[in-house]
Amino acid sequence: MSVTIHLPTALRKYCDGHADVPVSAPTVGEALRELSRTQPSLYVNLCDETGKVRRHLNVFVNSDHMRDRKGLDTPLSDGDVVTILAAVSGG
Repeated sequence: MSVTIHLPTALRKYCDGHADVPVSAPTVGEALRELSRTQPSLYVNLCDETGKVRRHLNVFVNSDHMRDRKGLDTPLSDGDVVTILAAVSGG
């Protein structure tokens, strides 16, 4: 099963400039853990020391935010795109 992790420009420097990183994983959490093995510099910028996604990042599976599904346990299917976006705030 192949899943694509799509990264914003600011994070691409941690994976040799790649916009998309292919992984094989059944859930969002497993996909991120695979990055800890294959792209450790990227992983530490995505997840904290407990394995949770950093607060300033949003993670979407296709067009659905993972928090609206099953969080890190959100299942993935072949061809899914996991998009990482920086949170935007202001006042």
